[in-house]
Amino acid sequence: YTVSDYYAILELYDRVDTHGHFLAEDRKKAAELAITAGLNIEFPEPNCFRYIVELVEEGRLEEDMIDDLVKPLLYWKFKMGLFEHPYNDPEEAERVSGSENHRPLALQAAQEVITLLQNNDQLLPLDPTKINKIAVIGPNAHENVMGGYSGHPRQLITALDGIREHLGDQVEVVYHTGCTITLDAAWEKDAVHVNSKENEIALIEEAVEVARDADVVILVVGGNNQTAREAWSLHHMGDRTDLELFGYQKELIAAVAELDKPTVGVVYNGRPLNLQPLVAHTDAILEAWSGGQEGGKALAQILFGEISPSGKLPITIPRNVGQLPMYYNHKPSARRGFLFDDARPLFPFGFGLSYTTFELSQCSLGAERMKKEDETYVQVQIKNTGSMAGSEVIQMYIRDCYSSVTRPVKELKGFEKVYLEPGEERRVRIPITTESLAFYDIDMNFGVESGDFKIMVGTSSRDEDLQVLTLTVD
Repeated sequence: YTVSDYYAILELYDRVDTHGHFLAEDRKKAAELAITAGLNIEFPEPNCFRYIVELVEEGRLEEDMIDDLVKPLLYWKFKMGLFEHPYNDPEEAERVSGSENHRPLALQAAQEVITLLQNNDQLLPLDPTKINKIAVIGPNAHENVMGGYSGHPRQLITALDGIREHLGDQVEVVYHTGCTITLDAAWEKDAVHVNSKENEIALIEEAVEVARDADVVILVVGGNNQTAREAWSLHHMGDRTDLELFGYQKELIAAVAELDKPTVGVVYNGRPLNLQPLVAHTDAILEAWSGGQEGGKALAQILFGEISPSGKLPITIPRNVGQLPMYYNHKPSARRGFLFDDARPLFPFGFGLSYTTFELSQCSLGAERMKKEDETYVQVQIKNTGSMAGSEVIQMYIRDCYSSVTRPVKELKGFEKVYLEPGEERRVRIPITTESLAFYDIDMNFGVESGDFKIMVGTSSRDEDLQVLTLTVD
């Protein structure tokens, strides 16, 4: 069965607080259009479907049509037992929500998404035995950065919580918010309020004093649930016109940098931001996204080397808003460059560093030539050449060298994450199927064209991180 998005049927007419498409002259006509198109349920309330009876009585809709749309709804309600047991069991909901048994999975998810973007002079991982005092500074250091619609978990470990819990009494940990992003981070509130310039400058000055005699600074910045949220009405905005760190975060970063301390930047955010201030002023950068309830614990484990970061960017992070739209699988003409600037991204799709090192060798194809209906594979030997256990993601990109329609410069068609102990090596094989090579031609037929294909294998979408082979399809 098909369900509308919130108020989408009303928008066929006019949703006053946002917009109307004006395909219908009133709500009744909007209902007629939606039902004729086969929509079963109007969400979140019957703004337009309340006119169904009138539409049938007026002969604008057939009653059989309504029956056909109701049948699958009744079927699934019977199938799910909702007529026998229409209500949830509160005790079961209490048992499942915030279950201790689920916490390890939440922790693993947080561990695997944290992505190391920069690590100058191998500052990370930090060695607690060589540190007396750590300053945790920043507006996201002790906040719930979960993302909209996530609610509030039964337990939440912030960055500050995770660092303090991990270190215990071993290292002194001091904290200051540094600045604010917005004054109230609740995503559901319509109005967004910001602090005054005077108050923000005062906070930055206080934070600098807190960090002044620290050995290391952990600078936790990014966005919050108000600066990256759904804009659902004219009174509840969520989109922005730039990628800059909001508020006075850039000023905070610059002020802390003047202390000339070893500094780690940690970014909690739900969308790409301009990270150039961190690139310029911090030694290491960890992209932590929305870490979930165990995010702070995972961050501490990575900061202090209990585990090696293994995340890879699922997006491209641009240098500035002028580069947008920016994505790795662009058409050949989309990256001609800019006057007085760089066309390359700040951090490319698929990128992510590790605390250990990996060597890729013996890259080869199962067959260098095949027919359209055949399948083959690419294989590569990977070895952990460092001193720490860790994971690497082998990525396979493909491009049709000469095609009947313009194709992207590369497309991710396969990957495998490999965990290796120091000195361990493994042969990784990624299949190349007809689906990997096919695309829609000028007549919208999906298939494989004969000719040469570039098979690119490596650790990110950057050309310098890829080894290139040629597969010929007859």
